[in-house]
Amino acid sequence: MAFRAVGQSVLKKSPNDVVFLSAVRSPITKAFKGGFKDAWPEDILRPVMREATRRANIQPGDVQDVLIGNVLAELGFSKTGRMALNDCGFPVSTTFHTVNRQCSSSLQAITHQAHAIMAGQIDVALAGGVESMSKNYASRGRPTDVSPSLQASTVKHATDCLLPMGITSENVARRYVVSRQDQDDYAFLSHQRAEAAQAAGKFDSEIVPVTYSSPVEIDGTKQTTTFTISRDDTIRPGVKREKLGTLKPAFAEDGASTAGNS
Repeated sequence: MAFRAVGQSVLKKSPNDVVFLSAVRSPITKAFKGGFKDAWPEDILRPVMREATRRANIQPGDVQDVLIGNVLAELGFSKTGRMALNDCGFPVSTTFHTVNRQCSSSLQAITHQAHAIMAGQIDVALAGGVESMSKNYASRGRPTDVSPSLQASTVKHATDCLLPMGITSENVARRYVVSRQDQDDYAFLSHQRAEAAQAAGKFDSEIVPVTYSSPVEIDGTKQTTTFTISRDDTIRPGVKREKLGTLKPAFAEDGASTAGNS
């Protein structure tokens, strides 16, 4: 009875409910060769913040605090993120900060802002996340300047913090007996579903087109070119299950994670 009562209370509307007024995103593109390979993360975030506010039918000044999840950018994205916020019309009275949680920084940002509203600290918040592996992934996700004493630590859980995510993927697959075939099958199904959804326009309403400028070399001359990205380019149309099975492991010679199923 107690569980039923709690469930019913959660479903009832309350003046203290925290609600979403809008939810939008940028397109998702391939690192180093996709539509955003020359875009800075702040250029990707800026139109998304602007559109989220517009769809919520509020003014930028109504937003009291903005929290953006980010892992890779210099200085935790605190400076350039703030610049993007001000540039797209938010006043200096709207506070800005970032959160780095690996992985799920944007989800953590949403959770933090919901808690702040529940606690009565603020009434209106904006939360999200942005990342560019094309611009900010030089270290491949591994710190390059680590205390020698920690590198030599005999505590396994300490040194394991430097493990690449690809190796973690292999370890998890072994622990829970997720085979190469399982991963390839699921990747194939995922691409099929995503291709069908994109063709049917299922993602169109949630995607904010992003326009940015970048210097590119044309016939030996550097020129500033403007790009507008409005679709995900990570979906592989017409992917073949047999092709996925021919790809070599990406992280370990005897591994199961590949460029096609990761």
